[in-house]
Amino acid sequence: MENQKFILTKKLSTLIYGMIGIGVLSLAVSFLIGTGAERIAANLLLNTYYFLALGLIGLFLVTVHTIAESGWHTSIQRIGESMGSFIPVAGILMLLLFVFGGLHLLYEWTHEDHLDEILLKKVAYLNAPFFYIRFAVYFGVWVILAHFIRKYSLLLDKSGDLKYYRKFRIFSAVFVVTLAVTSVTSSWDWLMSIDAHWFSTLYGWYVFSSMLASGTAVLIILLIALKRMGYMGHVNNEHIHDLGKYLFGFSVFWAYLWFSQYMLIWYANIPEETVYFYERHKNFSTIFYVNLILNFVIPFFALMTRNSKRGSLILLPVSVIVFIGHWLDLYQLIMPGAVGGEASGIGIPEVGITIGFVGLFLFFVFRSLAKAPLIPKNHPFYKESLEYHTQY
Repeated sequence: MENQKFILTKKLSTLIYGMIGIGVLSLAVSFLIGTGAERIAANLLLNTYYFLALGLIGLFLVTVHTIAESGWHTSIQRIGESMGSFIPVAGILMLLLFVFGGLHLLYEWTHEDHLDEILLKKVAYLNAPFFYIRFAVYFGVWVILAHFIRKYSLLLDKSGDLKYYRKFRIFSAVFVVTLAVTSVTSSWDWLMSIDAHWFSTLYGWYVFSSMLASGTAVLIILLIALKRMGYMGHVNNEHIHDLGKYLFGFSVFWAYLWFSQYMLIWYANIPEETVYFYERHKNFSTIFYVNLILNFVIPFFALMTRNSKRGSLILLPVSVIVFIGHWLDLYQLIMPGAVGGEASGIGIPEVGITIGFVGLFLFFVFRSLAKAPLIPKNHPFYKESLEYHTQY
């Protein structure tokens, strides 16, 4: 069991390539049927950011448990590491989107002919050269840290030398601190600046809470899928229970920030702030409330009991719901400002391109999983993780 490796079968590869093909075909059809360029660009930004977030959170869960010396997580850390393999891919895709017209299509502040007084006051921060500099810093730091975290994890697995574990912890600590800052500032750049007149001091943490919930949901989905394929036999109900508790807790945390941001802006009733929610109430009201149901009401009541968090019967469908729900959450963050109510919708671009990104994400995750044993057998907390059990 200690040397068990994941094998990407032909059947699974065909499924993944089929999903990627659906995404490419949907993108081509969207252009052919005259879907607006803004809508296509918004969908590409939505999915690139969403799956980037999944990769970052997968790696975050590995690093935060490493610096906390949390033994139970060792058994599943390979999944989080593999999720992180999508970070450089997302960087390339997002850069191509911005360079080939997406920046101008999505962000009003890039229009040189605008005479908007509010945007002119923000030009020191919202300008294309500085935007690309920040972009390079974000992905440069993320990719470098992800590389070294993975490198020392694998070296530790091969040799068992604790010097690699110490380096693994150092880079993990740097990644956690760095992500705490860059996840917030990048959400300002790529999401909040779509509605450049509006701002919220809660916005970065709101987006990060959504990342936490969706990233945990995907990790659970991948873990259960691997177990059903005959892998990860060392993972017991206690490990799954802890992931279920995370999903429950992060969903409540997201709802707390959702309500706090909405309530404070509604209570203040300042036109410059309420216009953000007015647009979403007026033209996206269904998604606005479905978002709350999928991301809070369902996981809160479905995962309230202990047993619901200890097996796949309830936890798997709830994780899929949360994955879809936070995609919708990101949809309503992007579409109203980038496209507007009349030109947007949920159709071929939204569904097809998302399926393609799911396939692309799975391709890199499974390819990464296949490169190393699924169990970090020389990790100092490996034995503790195998024998993990709780009393509650």
